[in-house]
Amino acid sequence: MSALLALFTFLALPSATAKPNAGLKTWGRFSKLPYPSDKAFLYDTFPQDFMWAVGTAAYQVEGAFEKDGKGLSIWDTFTRGGNRMVTGDVGSDSYHNIHADIRAIRQLGVSHYRFSLSWSRIFPNGTRESYNEIGTNYYRTLIKRLKEVRVQPVVTLYHWDLPDHLQQTLGGWSNPELVGIFKDYADFCFQTFGDDVKYWITIDNPFVVARHGYGTGVVAPGIKNDPDLPFRVGHNLLKAHAAAWHLYHRLYRPRQQGKLSMALASHWIKPSRTRLESLRECQCSLDHVLGWFARPLFTDGDYPPCMKARLGSRLPTFTREETEQVRGTADFFALSHGAALSFQLINDSLKFGQQEDLDLRMLLYWVNAEYDKPPIFVVQSGWYVLGNTKTEDPKHMYYLKRFIAEALKSIAIDGVNVIGYTAWSLIDGFEWHREYGIRRGLYYVDFNTPDMKREPKTSATFYRNVIQKNGFPELPENRAAQGVFPCDFAWGVSANSIQVETVPSQFADPSVYLWNISSNGELMRLQGLSAPPLRRTTHCADYASIRQQVRLPVDEIRQVGLNHFHFSLNWSALVPTGDVAHPNSTLLRYYGCFTRQMLQANITPVVTLWHHTRQRSSLPAPLDTASKWETPEAFADYARLCYRELGAHVKMWITLNEPNDEMVSYEEGHQMLRAHALAWHAYDREFRHAQGGKVSLALHMDWVEPAFSFSREDVEPAKRVLDFRVGWFAEPIFGSGDYPLGMRSWLRQLNSLDLPVFNEEDKQLVKGTYDFFAISHFSTKLVTHAKEDSYTYSAMLEVQHMIDTTWIMSPRPVVPWGLRKALNWVKEHYSDVPVYVMANGVQEDPAHFKDSLRVYYLYNYINEALKAYTLDGVNLKGYFAYALSDQRDPGFGLYGQVQDEVIVKASLSNYRNIIQHNGFPIQGAAPQQCPKLPQPCLGCHVLTKRPVVGFLTLVGSGVLITLGLIIYYTTKRHKECY
Repeated sequence: MSALLALFTFLALPSATAKPNAGLKTWGRFSKLPYPSDKAFLYDTFPQDFMWAVGTAAYQVEGAFEKDGKGLSIWDTFTRGGNRMVTGDVGSDSYHNIHADIRAIRQLGVSHYRFSLSWSRIFPNGTRESYNEIGTNYYRTLIKRLKEVRVQPVVTLYHWDLPDHLQQTLGGWSNPELVGIFKDYADFCFQTFGDDVKYWITIDNPFVVARHGYGTGVVAPGIKNDPDLPFRVGHNLLKAHAAAWHLYHRLYRPRQQGKLSMALASHWIKPSRTRLESLRECQCSLDHVLGWFARPLFTDGDYPPCMKARLGSRLPTFTREETEQVRGTADFFALSHGAALSFQLINDSLKFGQQEDLDLRMLLYWVNAEYDKPPIFVVQSGWYVLGNTKTEDPKHMYYLKRFIAEALKSIAIDGVNVIGYTAWSLIDGFEWHREYGIRRGLYYVDFNTPDMKREPKTSATFYRNVIQKNGFPELPENRAAQGVFPCDFAWGVSANSIQVETVPSQFADPSVYLWNISSNGELMRLQGLSAPPLRRTTHCADYASIRQQVRLPVDEIRQVGLNHFHFSLNWSALVPTGDVAHPNSTLLRYYGCFTRQMLQANITPVVTLWHHTRQRSSLPAPLDTASKWETPEAFADYARLCYRELGAHVKMWITLNEPNDEMVSYEEGHQMLRAHALAWHAYDREFRHAQGGKVSLALHMDWVEPAFSFSREDVEPAKRVLDFRVGWFAEPIFGSGDYPLGMRSWLRQLNSLDLPVFNEEDKQLVKGTYDFFAISHFSTKLVTHAKEDSYTYSAMLEVQHMIDTTWIMSPRPVVPWGLRKALNWVKEHYSDVPVYVMANGVQEDPAHFKDSLRVYYLYNYINEALKAYTLDGVNLKGYFAYALSDQRDPGFGLYGQVQDEVIVKASLSNYRNIIQHNGFPIQGAAPQQCPKLPQPCLGCHVLTKRPVVGFLTLVGSGVLITLGLIIYYTTKRHKECY
């Protein structure tokens, strides 16, 4: 056992109380959780008493900066300093819009609303003698309205907006006198509002106040001339909080029964290397941001050892009395997470060479371990969008989904006591040093309207739905299905191609060799001598690597338990001149041997005539012109050649594999459709009667899901993308004989003439040229009509492509239910057409022979295919995993490769198990009764090249030379099966 693993094992042991650096076990624990199942979305609900909240900060939203006696805050002054042009003087004007804010809060359905008091609105100069009754009444009214709609207030005493008078006269938080002044301000608030407030936050994010207010100067009051000042400020903030807590505990808690804490914000950080030193640096990074304030409150009343060791005398020391005063002064852990701090540490000085990460779940676990399992209230969480985004905010919505989902896993899986979640924020407002450049609200605020009109964003609709359901309850479609596929179901594997080496063996080699039998046994070719030509046709065994190329792949396929194998021919290699009258006969015979060998092993070959690759056209060089596919008849001639030479062994043909690539032009696609149709008709008229096979094409069909499934505005873009990506080839063949109406109308709207027109002859040529519907499916994308700069935008289709941040990535999203939706799309559009999933797989590091991601992928995608068959009535006929081996399809194989050794991956065994059970049988149900398939002829696959040594004696010039000629011949056992 490695030292690092031993450390993880030791740290994972349960303990009654938290020990120093107990959070260090977090990285080890999460590295050992089962992947990828632990990353899968958890369908579950939150505890019944879970607090759903939304929040704001006074300076960001209130406005009315000088109205009704309010004094200036440091932010009022800060935004007027230097060359700044933008202020929060009006913000979202919540001061005049209590009714609008309450309406938004009620629409969300939250149980709690977190807001902050503007200290200078209550005490304009910061002290009690400047008391402002009108300002106080504003908060009385707000709390009253909240109680009327049964929403509990969560009140923050200080959210960064210190009365400017205190900054100018005392130096703000750098002065210890502020401890007593803050205590007096808190006393007034507890006395005035405390009967209606059960959750208090004393100070929000003291890290930002101290480091960026009095260190970097990025936020108010903008001081940056003393590198040690932030630590003195932090010291005063802790003492001010503790003074307020003891005051509340002594005078108000007995009657008001409230709880009080300080809101601490943090990033998450992951090690850049898997060394213990890196983990310790991660721990130290969290200590410098979160532990700076959390350890004094929750552990021992002192700063983290890491901070003390690195900062030395720069860090203030607590007296014994201060330690006792600070320790234990938090009734819950108030945690802020997201855009407020994460990815905004300004510089890398506190990362210590590690990598910042946005993982709320691991942060919650770390807090739980480090601070002895406190109840955790997430008092700020969310993301942001750019300031030009209006009511469609998919980025914000999916980050919100991710954070809520991580909080749910933290409760349900990790056993962390998370008691509430606060989405940030209720409405758009002034975003501190980023001013109005970003928006974080669930409600869009039109700052250009007199009444600051609020409109719900899609993130608000999403959050309301989550609250109504108390999480993500499991629905029937989320549960794994039980059942089996039909007896004749095609279980297969696909490969882009097969390895082909057609070097003639010695059997066809006319050379004569000298056999050095007395020494090293080597054969030495004799120049100028040749054997007479053979008077027979070549056999499959005449290829040098027939065992490796034919028998070995067939054995590999049989080991998986498959009954079908799909591979592609190489048109440019088979007909290099483009003229089928001059094919590569050797390669053609090889393909014949390969397909026949599979049939003898009871494996049905499925053969693609042309496989689209972006890297090269795969067309014969003479046909690979600028206007590709200009002669579809050439493809039909090539198809005839293949039907004629291989059709006795091949009963399933794919003419074109994945021709519907976005890089293909519409004119090129039009000619591809004609080429496919000509090839289909050639088989139908000339070969079907004798060979009895089936022909179609295979379309790439990743699913496209509306980003906002509850918005018709996104349903239309999703339909549009499917029309252009799939309907483009499917509708002419399987439907009307023409391109989709939606496709034509959209291009007409854009005044585009790119889409060719089918004449009546071509329409009749193409329509109905199929025997089944084959799709390649790998992943799912989201699309929305909303445009955000951080995602891929298709100007032509006017859609934004994006992903759900809760999806497993590798590198494409793993979204099993997308396959079911794709199959249902086929059924919806083309009724009872037989459907084959011709390729389905996931890319994973080829070095992972215990390929847990592929195991997860295949199980869940096949299960979704079963739902489509058993529950939705899709006429599903077969499923093909992609791919057989990493050797030809790197990263996708069921077999790995280490030099010349073939490695069986874990996914192969799991796929074989599914095949053996023909799906996922109901436990305890009677086994499926299927007719016995004919057993393979055990001797048929044995093509043995046996050497016989003959001796030829030559006499010349008195020299006797005996040449040992190795003659190879092929024995064919069980001839009747061959």
